[in-house]
Amino acid sequence: MKQSVKAGFLVITAGICWGIIGVFTRCLASYGFTSLQITACRAILTTLMLAVYCALREPSAFRIHLKDLWCFLGSGLLSIVFFNVCYFLTIEASTLSTAAIMLYTAPCFVILFSAVLFHEKITVKKCAALVLAFSGCALTAGILGGSVSLSLFSFMTGIGSGLGYALYSIFSKIALRRYDALTVTFWTYLTAGVGIAPFCGLPEMAGKIAQDPSLIWMIVPLALVCTLIPSLLYTKGLTMIEAGRASVMAFVEPLTATICGIALFGEQLTPVSAAGIALIFVSILILNIDIPKRDGQKNVTQESSDSAR
Repeated sequence: MKQSVKAGFLVITAGICWGIIGVFTRCLASYGFTSLQITACRAILTTLMLAVYCALREPSAFRIHLKDLWCFLGSGLLSIVFFNVCYFLTIEASTLSTAAIMLYTAPCFVILFSAVLFHEKITVKKCAALVLAFSGCALTAGILGGSVSLSLFSFMTGIGSGLGYALYSIFSKIALRRYDALTVTFWTYLTAGVGIAPFCGLPEMAGKIAQDPSLIWMIVPLALVCTLIPSLLYTKGLTMIEAGRASVMAFVEPLTATICGIALFGEQLTPVSAAGIALIFVSILILNIDIPKRDGQKNVTQESSDSAR
């Protein structure tokens, strides 16, 4: 399988796994779990799963150089924890649709940061895909064509969520120069879990689970299917393609969430939402269509790989 196609498959699969998270979070929320507690469940249980796997199969994944710890503090605290906190604050201060569209300002940050840090070209194709994907997300969320007003606070927290979400691609891309995807994912969630543990009310969470052990069957898929697997797939995909391209492909996440809402929760698919889904799909196709180049001209992905060596 061609490397770019394989990378696209990994990133899109990750986005689909992330997109079904609402199925589990809605169930946990109905049992009284707060958004912060749900995030803590994801981070802590994912860390434990990875620790067991690494201990049995890949002990080398535990080893990093102390001088590189800043990368994982960045991907764990500044990304995983920070963007979740900002995202939940935006939801509280505005609406879920507004929070979602603000979160997906992330690819804009990724493309800009990647151009500066990794010398990735800001191509016409990439910009076109970004505009289509962002517009599609806005249509699907109901932002375009509506009358949504943002307070300064919700605007700032919304931008913060997008910035934090983008930082995962940036810090992970830097860490992947020295470590494999498993190591990067483990240390990211370890720092996230340790960072969020003091603020999530662990005794209260443990009490809820002890009172109803069946909650485990919601928490485990949340950590395994919606966190661990997609994080590994996305991080692996970052080793093969540009961070900016990967971040736009991840727009399949809100697309998946919309489909889940329609299929499982009876949410209506309006013509505007259908148009948004179509735009997101077209943006993904654009990024995965290779345009023939003249002899001697490198493709963008190869240039990115060369600069990272």
